[in-house]
Order: sequence, then C-alpha cells, then structure tokens
Amino acid sequence: MIQFAQIEYLAIILAIPFLFLFYGITRRFRRRRLERFGERALVEKLMPDVSKSRGWIKIALWSAALFFFSVGLARPQLGARLKEVETTGVEIMIALDVSNSMLAEDYTPNRLERAKLAISRLVDKMKQDRIGLIVFAGKSFVQLPITADYISAKIFLNSISTSSVPVQGTAIGDAILTAIRGFSLESSNSRAIIVITDGENHEDDPVMAAKEAKNLGIPVFTIGIGTDGGKPIPIGNGELLKDREGNIVVSKLDERILNEVAEEGGGTYIKAGNSDFGLEAIVDRIHNMDKQQYKSVVFEDFDEQYMYFFAIALFFLILEYIVGERRGRNLFKIIRR
Repeated sequence: MIQFAQIEYLAIILAIPFLFLFYGITRRFRRRRLERFGERALVEKLMPDVSKSRGWIKIALWSAALFFFSVGLARPQLGARLKEVETTGVEIMIALDVSNSMLAEDYTPNRLERAKLAISRLVDKMKQDRIGLIVFAGKSFVQLPITADYISAKIFLNSISTSSVPVQGTAIGDAILTAIRGFSLESSNSRAIIVITDGENHEDDPVMAAKEAKNLGIPVFTIGIGTDGGKPIPIGNGELLKDREGNIVVSKLDERILNEVAEEGGGTYIKAGNSDFGLEAIVDRIHNMDKQQYKSVVFEDFDEQYMYFFAIALFFLILEYIVGERRGRNLFKIIRR
C-alpha cells in the first residue's frame, strides 16, 4: 500500500495544465510577430530548422519532470502498516484530568498542555512497555486502549482537550476503576496506574478505588499539577471562569487527596514542576516491578520511495535538454560539441 508523508506537495501538479496554456499563448503571439515580416509560408521557408512540434515535446517532457518531482516531494512510502511483535515490559495506564480547571496557566502554556507534553516525552522514550490513556472529568473514558503502538499513542494524545469529556467535575475514583478494566487479560502483576490531576472537586471516593486497585496488584501513582496559590481558569475571548455570584474561580492544587490516594493505592505522590514533571521518576519505579511478555500489533515504518521519482524527474529533464526546438539537434551533435 502506498501513502504520502507530505501530500500537500501534490498540489504542484495542478500547475501543469497552465504551463501548456501559457506555452500555447506564447507561441501564438510569436507567430503573429513573425507574420509581420511577410507571408507565413515564405517565413517558414527562410527558417527551415524551426520545428513546430518540438516545442510541444519539450514542454511535455518538462511537465513530466515536474509531475514526478512533485510526487517525490510528497514522499511516497510503501510497506505493511501493521506487524505483530513480542515485547517484555509493564502495562501503564495514564489517567489524565481534562476538566476545565486544567486550563489554569500556572504551568506553561497551561496545566493540560504541560501534562500532554510530559506524556509525549515519556512515550518517545518507551521501547517495550505498553501504554493506555484514560481521560476524565465528571466521567471517565478510555481514550487509547492498552497498546505498544507508540505512534498511535501520540496521535490520540494530541487529540485530547477539555472537550474530550463533556461532563465537568473531577471523578478520580471513576478514572481509576476505568483504568483497572482497561488492562489486558494477559497481564497479571505487571500493571500500574498513574493519575495526573489537580485533585480539585473530586466527586466520588478515589481512595476506595485506589484500595481496590491495590488489592488486584495494581499500584496507583498520582501526580499533582497546580500551585498552592492557584490560578484563574480562562474560558476564551480573554474571559475567566466565574461562579454564580460573579466571583472569579481560582483553581488550586489539592495535595491532600492525591497523597491519600497514592498511599492507599500502594504508589507514590509527586508534585509536578514546570521543568521536572515527575512522570519519568514514577515510571522508573514501575520498571522495578516484574515484567511480562506480550504480543502486540504495532505500526511498521514505511520504506521511502521519493528517490526513484526524483531520478525519473531528472531523466525527463535530460531528455528535455537533448530535444531542441530546431530540427537536426540530437544527442550525437551535442556530444560532438
């Protein structure tokens, strides 16, 4: 199967019909200028080397070169999309808070984007572990089922926003339970949950959920994102979120509940920083757990084919140079020069 890595370059092909149109108009004006010198038949006899067709041949060859050059720029790729691999590692479910409070800008550019960047960097360093993504606010959903396909993980991660979960709130307990159900059946003692949240406005009992996960052999780690002083929540158009009384809502980090969840879940709590988010430290601890062998289906890298199209484009350019507009000009005459 063929695909294009930079398909936008194929738009260059749309210019080819205009090249023929421009060349045709140019030839017409040139013919009219020649007719000023005398009758057309007489002028043609005075210019026996001029070919009527070679100009069109040259523009056709040049257009063919442009066509294959644009296809090369689009980077055609071949190869099977999926392959099954065996890996030995752990399964990590990351539950990411996407409530509106994660838009607070006490991190750069805001809490949610900073968390996504940390997860993305972690995925870049993964080699044999499997990862899954849970998004939660007032409810929780599986954004990405557990997988070793890191390319898909980053695609799904980039699509996460505060609109991923329409129900507002911070249901940490529900997110933990959803993560428990999201692990593969083949995993046993090589599972871990990481909850990334500001901990505000929890609407259920996350401690009980953490205890349930621990009883199943799944440690629950928490990362608190936010500051003690807190920040207001932007809602667009330069406005800030306000309560029913018209007061600006300030979102603060609730470390108490996150500490308790991590303690009862057999994990660790870390407060995220702007430079050191703390995610890698938790994953390093998870790697000390027993690892398990998995079979996974992942995307396979494609073979680049652009160099062949560039070679074809060069071939047509050489032909265009060899074919002159005058009769009698050929490769052998060019070589003798």
